[in-house]
Amino acid sequence: MRDQFETVIGLEVHVELATSSKIFCSCSTKFGQKVNTQVCPVCMGMPGALPVLNKKVVDYAMAIGLATNCEITKNSRFDRKNYFYPDNPQNYQISQLYFPIARNGYIEIELEDQKKRIGIHEMHMEEDAGKLIHDEWEDASLVDYNRSGVPLVEIVSEPDLSSPEEVVAYLETLRRTIQYLGASDCKLQEGSMRVDVNLSVKKLGSKELGTRTEMKNLNSFKAIKRAIIEERNRQIEVLEDGKQVVQETRRWDDNKETSYAMRSKEEAQDYRYFPDPDLVPLLISDEWIDQIQKSQPELRGDKKKRYIEEYKLPEYDADILTQSKKMADIFEETLQWCRQPKKVSNWLMVETFRLLKENNMEPEDIRFSPENLGKLINLTLDGGINNTVAKEVFEEVFYKNIDPEAYVQENGLKAIDDTEALKEVIQKILQDNPKSVEDFKGGKEKAFGFLVGQTMKVMKGKANPTLVNQILREIL
Repeated sequence: MRDQFETVIGLEVHVELATSSKIFCSCSTKFGQKVNTQVCPVCMGMPGALPVLNKKVVDYAMAIGLATNCEITKNSRFDRKNYFYPDNPQNYQISQLYFPIARNGYIEIELEDQKKRIGIHEMHMEEDAGKLIHDEWEDASLVDYNRSGVPLVEIVSEPDLSSPEEVVAYLETLRRTIQYLGASDCKLQEGSMRVDVNLSVKKLGSKELGTRTEMKNLNSFKAIKRAIIEERNRQIEVLEDGKQVVQETRRWDDNKETSYAMRSKEEAQDYRYFPDPDLVPLLISDEWIDQIQKSQPELRGDKKKRYIEEYKLPEYDADILTQSKKMADIFEETLQWCRQPKKVSNWLMVETFRLLKENNMEPEDIRFSPENLGKLINLTLDGGINNTVAKEVFEEVFYKNIDPEAYVQENGLKAIDDTEALKEVIQKILQDNPKSVEDFKGGKEKAFGFLVGQTMKVMKGKANPTLVNQILREIL
């Protein structure tokens, strides 16, 4: 029966911008500092303290708007959204309701070689609230106001999404775009990207939308997928039981894989919006928009195309490398030390991604320098070390960012280039393996690989593989 229902999803994505100071004061936005050490009368909501707009916030907001095909609102302004909550020091939030910074945009997502355009209804700037810290031992909640006043953009999509897979594709595309712009690191685990899911179900083919609920507390793509599936099933069960879905805000508990009602959903009038009297209207000129447009960096689509054309990389390599701006940056910087695009790509896509996966890390967590990766690849290309040793050395580069050239020298790992010594070893191996010699002369190339392996085994992996191959073929 559940295939008789359609899912309709819209997203509200809150992104903390990468400014050094807050949106309306000069307090630092640095993450993870001692509680209540990055506050002042403005972000603490003290009487008489006046906000002053941070221009960099507007620059970033416009950059995101332009990159997501939005129209920039030339006559924009800020409004007060009034509500009481312990982590909201002013008892109102400065936001944008009537004239948001950007509107009517879209993002194109791709799933199984099919493209779909997801509309962006609007994008507005606002200030973040503080953070409640729940002390279970004392049975109390404390407030850290360091986050209060950190600049946000809220990106509101149209209800164009219909599955968990589409939602994740949209969020990944949006996050990548913002990271490429340098406007935010978009770390869900640190709260610099937060997602609210508005979801409803309706009968298949019906034009009338169902009653929606909003789910909060979603801090990973996996949690978002699980929450969508669970809420869809919950709403269908309610309807199949002959009941009505209640419009409400629900909190997702990822450990229990269930959501529960927090409060009935508010309407805009409940917040008593009105223009903020302390902030003048924001007038954006064509010159300002043009300046932001010209300063936009190369985004993922253009970069991927360039990698294929300029570096002759396979489309698969270009697709993987450009999924993360950090990985793309490492690739390009490594090329300054090693002019072998495909070799660099292979080391990033195989060994680097292997260690990232083993350590549950993201590309943004990489700490080794591209110079050291380039040096390591050059060592393998010059025959200074073989691939087995190179993989061992790379682990030291990955974890400790050591200089591979110095490490190889200090640990006696350099490949042995003594031709006469290698000839003696190879002659002995050929004498001990007459069947393999016979197989090779009979046209079995695998026998050659076996003899190379035996040589490397005797030399404890330190022989120059290029030289081993050359000598072995000459003698055979």
